This record gives sequence, C-alpha cells and structure tokens, in this order.
Amino acid sequence: MLMKKFALVAASAMLVTIVAFVASARPAYANKVDCDAVMNEVNSGKHNKDIAADLKISTSSVSRCKRKAKLAAKAVTKSSVQAKSGREVPAAPAKAASSPAAAASPATK
Repeated sequence: MLMKKFALVAASAMLVTIVAFVASARPAYANKVDCDAVMNEVNSGKHNKDIAADLKISTSSVSRCKRKAKLAAKAVTKSSVQAKSGREVPAAPAKAASSPAAAASPATK
C-alpha cells in the first residue's frame, strides 16, 4: 500500500514538472529579415559578422540575403538581354493533334 502511494506521488510530481516545462517554453517563430537593410550594409563594405551583430540576425541570414540579391540581379540581366535581342524564352513545341477537333478529323492531302 505504501509503495502504491509513493508511485502515485512520484507520477504526479513528474506530471507537474512536465506541465511546468511545457507551459514555460516559448514557441520559436521565424524572424523576417529585411534584406534591403542587409544589402545596404553589404554595399557600405561591412563584413557578415558585423552586419549580423548590428541587425541582430545570424550570419547565415546575411549570406541568404546576398544569395537572393545575386539571383535577382542575374534574372534582371537575363531578362534585359532577352528584351534587347527581341527573343523570348523558347516554349515547348505544340503538337498538331493536341486539340480534339484535329484528332477527330482525318488529315487530307
């Protein structure tokens, strides 16, 4: 009988401890990084660690913003070259029998 009471008290104490830890845990939310501010700092010549410390973000966030800016610049350059040359991105070739009407009617020569 004493052993059952001890087990009940121990289980209750563990339950209370778990509930206390779960209640005190704060959820982690993804912080939005202002890449414009990061790129202003990069363009002023600062290093990744200094930028991260100033803006209170991680160095990987600084690198991610640099990567996004590089890809955006590449896309703008690519689209401006296509606009100057008058070319568009080639589309997939259209099949002649893709419409139901063309498939139903026989081709005559």
